[in-house]
Amino acid sequence: MSIKIEKAAGTGFCFGVRRAITTLEKTAEEQGKIETLGAVVHNQQVLQRLAELGITVANTIEGVKGNTIAIGAHGVGPEVAKKIERRKLKIVDTTCRFVHRAQSVAQRLSKAGFFVVVYGDVNHPEVKGILAWADNKGIATLDAKTIAELNPLPKQIGILAQTTQIPANFNEFIKQLVDITLNKDSELHIVDTICHDIRRRQESAQKLAEKVDLMFVVGDHTSANTNRLAELCGHSTKTHLIETAAEIKPGWLKGHKHIGITGGASTAEETIDEVLARLKKLTGESS
Repeated sequence: MSIKIEKAAGTGFCFGVRRAITTLEKTAEEQGKIETLGAVVHNQQVLQRLAELGITVANTIEGVKGNTIAIGAHGVGPEVAKKIERRKLKIVDTTCRFVHRAQSVAQRLSKAGFFVVVYGDVNHPEVKGILAWADNKGIATLDAKTIAELNPLPKQIGILAQTTQIPANFNEFIKQLVDITLNKDSELHIVDTICHDIRRRQESAQKLAEKVDLMFVVGDHTSANTNRLAELCGHSTKTHLIETAAEIKPGWLKGHKHIGITGGASTAEETIDEVLARLKKLTGESS
């Protein structure tokens, strides 16, 4: 029985991750070792390769040993930027342009008097940074009930999303907020800040997941966008989230005829290809 293996369109690094890595590689080549404030992206394989080039991680500003610090693709809040300036460190900013936009939206809404609601994971560094640009006049949540419990309910509510969220989930969140605030004299201002690249990647992965009977999503287990992909694909078919080809268990493939593969925005194309090669070897697929 032949098994078909198919890769989704649009795998490999997204624009923001590719730009961040290229910038870091160029900086390291020009001036030697460089440190990033936290992980530049959530992918252990990528971080290991960067470390081999002399690009290491400093978990705090106080822990920076050199005179240059790189800000990762997830961005930082204004207070963190000020701390870096006070230490007179040279900044290499690799913040994704879509994250920059979300930060600007949050800042603009806050200055206009809106209580800012970020649809996203409150513990994610991107979300923390976005809220910081709103002068922390708001909250991050994935549950609309959190807003319903606010007392008093803000009269002006500005809503945006973590850039890697699933559009359909954000839309449902908005509908619930409309129901919560209806007839309560509240004004809602909604801005779609979901990354275009992430949106296309999700659409491609979902389309493939609807065709296959087994899906592999390749990326770091701590990566927000990779977890969103796995969640999305999981609605349509059996899905495994793996970091490397070595994690694939032969037993997973038993009884399946059509296997799909996609990857997170910070997953290198080489890692996807390694997964593809291992699946072909395990299934005997030669095309």
